[in-house]
Amino acid sequence: MSELARIDAAVEAIDAAAAGFRPRLGIVLGSGLDSCADAITQAIDISYADIPGFPRPAVDSHAGRLRLGKLGDVPVAMLRGRAHVYEGHDLLDVVRPVRTLARLGCSSVVLTNAAGSLNEEVGPGRLMMLTDHINWAGLNPLTGPNEPALGQRFIDMTTAYDPGLRRHLAESARRIGLPLAEGVYLWYPGPSYETPAEIRLFGALGADAVGMSTVPECIALRHMGVRVAGISTITNLAAGLGDGAALDHGDVMAIGAAMADDLARLLAAFAREADDVL
Repeated sequence: MSELARIDAAVEAIDAAAAGFRPRLGIVLGSGLDSCADAITQAIDISYADIPGFPRPAVDSHAGRLRLGKLGDVPVAMLRGRAHVYEGHDLLDVVRPVRTLARLGCSSVVLTNAAGSLNEEVGPGRLMMLTDHINWAGLNPLTGPNEPALGQRFIDMTTAYDPGLRRHLAESARRIGLPLAEGVYLWYPGPSYETPAEIRLFGALGADAVGMSTVPECIALRHMGVRVAGISTITNLAAGLGDGAALDHGDVMAIGAAMADDLARLLAAFAREADDVL
């Protein structure tokens, strides 16, 4: 079966469960952020287990469900959690859910994640809008035969994170009085956290935050012509920058969950006046 056929099989299953619902905006929730799904009204939930080809996340706080509904007046499709390469998933499997969002009709997608900050002035509890990324993993979901129905063989990544969506996110944050940092995100494949030496190197390369997701999804979506925005919830200072305490996944989850309300407010404000940018 071709990758296009796998994606369209997922679309068909979603259509059957949601009576042809057509979202305009896609949202992917990262670690600790599942409560953001509570903002969706007229909600329909579909388990990833009921969608052919959708990998099921094994990480705590990734619910593994697709929620369809309204955010304000905007029809949205929200992926409540994602699979990661470090779980042993093939990269095509990892990006199939966001490619499915595109085939469902999402012309714009907001990718969220939990990340460690390389900037001590942007510490735990802050949101950071992605301006660009660095693919440190050296992996690319476009490796292999190209599927012309999905996109061109070679794609420009100069504006990986759409300037119009970024302006609208920044204005939405200002409107609700929410501080929003900006920076470059580096994809580190994990699951081990980075060493202090690696963090020093990443800082020299221009990274402002580091995490274990998002970049392959961004590449796959840009391949399909979808506009992308990215938001990191800063859950910790990266290795060597904090108080010396060991990095702990439980702390990441707890801080991410505490930030979910701020992220939900930002997403709601973004959707409220999004007709001119979606």
